Amino acid sequence: MTTALYMHDDCLGHITPPGHPEQVARLQVIARALEPLTLDRRLAPLCEDRDILLCHPQRYLDKIAAAVPSEGTVPLDADTHMSAGSMQAARRAVGANIAAVNAVLDGEVTNAFVATRPPGHHAETETQMGFCLFGNVAIAAKHALSKGLERVAVVDFDVHHGNGTQDLLWDEPGVLFFSSHQSPLWPGTGTEGERGAHDQIVNLPLEPHTGSQAMRQTYQGRVFPMIDDYKPQLILISAGFDAHMADPLAQLNWSTDDFTWITRELMALADRHCQGRIVSTLEGGYDLEALAASAAAHASALSQG
Repeated sequence: MTTALYMHDDCLGHITPPGHPEQVARLQVIARALEPLTLDRRLAPLCEDRDILLCHPQRYLDKIAAAVPSEGTVPLDADTHMSAGSMQAARRAVGANIAAVNAVLDGEVTNAFVATRPPGHHAETETQMGFCLFGNVAIAAKHALSKGLERVAVVDFDVHHGNGTQDLLWDEPGVLFFSSHQSPLWPGTGTEGERGAHDQIVNLPLEPHTGSQAMRQTYQGRVFPMIDDYKPQLILISAGFDAHMADPLAQLNWSTDDFTWITRELMALADRHCQGRIVSTLEGGYDLEALAASAAAHASALSQG
């Protein structure tokens, strides 16, 4: 069992305004928390334009590139900001996902954890939002299909609905997408009736304060059986840790142990169907102590098999 960890200091160059929850310190605390773990540490490479264009049109890429300021930060919307280093960081995030998929499919490693920022699961086809610029995990899924896979499963357990991933994969028959998320909560999407063009999108709204039991019952009763039936050739994870009980932006009240549990369950599915192949990518998580503990639990489970 070998787990690759993709990080890069360029992702610290994506600066947000003071007090913004998606801050540089998120990666710093994760890096410290992962230090004791035995991981195959790799630098996140820069992506090519063609990687971003797997999901986003050229005019959107041009718009984001043109918004990079020479100094300070600029708001693209109420929540999403850019600094001089943001485009480089975003290219590292996409590039790390491409590299991780390649490494797992080529058998270099069993699985991978991509700890980069900005996150990606709220970025829609031509709209940045929710701290996200490009759809990192959706791009990884499209890249995997371009490598010859026919069935990819994406599991998003961030506390917010993965509206961007849903939008980017709405018409993609080769990807089965699950999003569990608190509802009601921003961005207000993710009803069970949103099922995709090929009935391949599964939204799992969870009520505030329902905690571990409701989450585990939902995954055991719905997600895991569907993945077993689907028999994916690769599992991608949008690993948001903001469902943690300490997180300031939501109220699902999961524990750190829940992230260990869900990781191990997904690994068992990957062992049954796709030689253990998983690529997990950091999304949310905004209480720094809880984020560090949860990311370490997730990465530790991935590396221990």
